[in-house]
Amino acid sequence: MRVALHTKVRADRVEEYEAAHREVPKELTDTIRAAATTSWTIWRWGYPLLERSRELGGGTDLFHVLECGDYGRLPAELEKLPVNVAWQAGMAELLDVVHDYSAEGADAGLPVVWELP
Repeated sequence: MRVALHTKVRADRVEEYEAAHREVPKELTDTIRAAATTSWTIWRWGYPLLERSRELGGGTDLFHVLECGDYGRLPAELEKLPVNVAWQAGMAELLDVVHDYSAEGADAGLPVVWELP
């Protein structure tokens, strides 16, 4: 199954957010894979170096796309994992909009509007 999520990084913390993602703890990525997640990509919208993009809020919206067997399983596996709890606490300092990794958050994916037939 493919799941899309939306989060938002604080404009003054973009560099820290990107730096953190260059060093995601191996225990965390191993657990994500063990929960039947085969890919996870995060895109950041906008070009922060362009003035017009900053005016539109560009550069702070984050779109995540995951391929996984069962998205409900992923938050369940991560919710109480100490390395994820620490990771999420760090991310909460960097984000304006966070994702809910509790069981309730499993339904927080973006709704599909259209797919190429």
